[in-house]
Amino acid sequence: MRTCVFFHAHPDDEALLTAGLMARLAADGNRVVLVVATAGELGRTGLRTRALGPVRLRELEESARILGCARVVALGYADSGLDGCAPGGFASRPVEEAAERLARVLVEEKADLLTVYDERGGYGHPDHVQVHRVGVAAARIAGTEIVLEATVDRDRLWRWLRPLAALFPLDGWRQAYTPGSRISHRVDVRRFAAAKRAAMAAHASQGTGGPRLLAVLCRLPGPLFRLALGTEYYVRR
Repeated sequence: MRTCVFFHAHPDDEALLTAGLMARLAADGNRVVLVVATAGELGRTGLRTRALGPVRLRELEESARILGCARVVALGYADSGLDGCAPGGFASRPVEEAAERLARVLVEEKADLLTVYDERGGYGHPDHVQVHRVGVAAARIAGTEIVLEATVDRDRLWRWLRPLAALFPLDGWRQAYTPGSRISHRVDVRRFAAAKRAAMAAHASQGTGGPRLLAVLCRLPGPLFRLALGTEYYVRR
């Protein structure tokens, strides 16, 4: 049995990027640990609540249960907001301080594997960039040898997005995530598509408040969902 730690910025990030691998590893008898930096309390939602953080953490627990996680850890940093500029947010915290906290989890768990994001933070959100920096530093402190950067095949993504470029400003997405030539692991998770969809649906607060990617993806027909989300992409550092 191996212990695999998945480090994310906000609740629901795990469902979108790594849920298939998490479910696959858990089903194979490995210990899967989910760590989030923030509660995502500044996220957009249609819920009438002034305390979104606790709601999102409860949703995270349900997602983790669906995926077979053995443990969920919330590091308790403040969300940096939709633009990543909220004062005191995770993105502005000292990297070494946060890395020490994550490293303690890695040491406690005797982690064999840690996932972070690529150096761009995927699409560039400052909290996601910080996950990369903190995770890489924590792995060095803890001596965790295998570090995988969860990402998306930029070339494949752009083939999907190109038809929309005439209607929406998508130039920034040309540099998002990772070129296909750099991806080291393409993981087939189609067998766990139902668990991945259920984990995404567990984050109900993030399917409200206007057109939301999570809600759109959850409504895809099964074959299209597996086509779009049945492969997960990683770069081994």
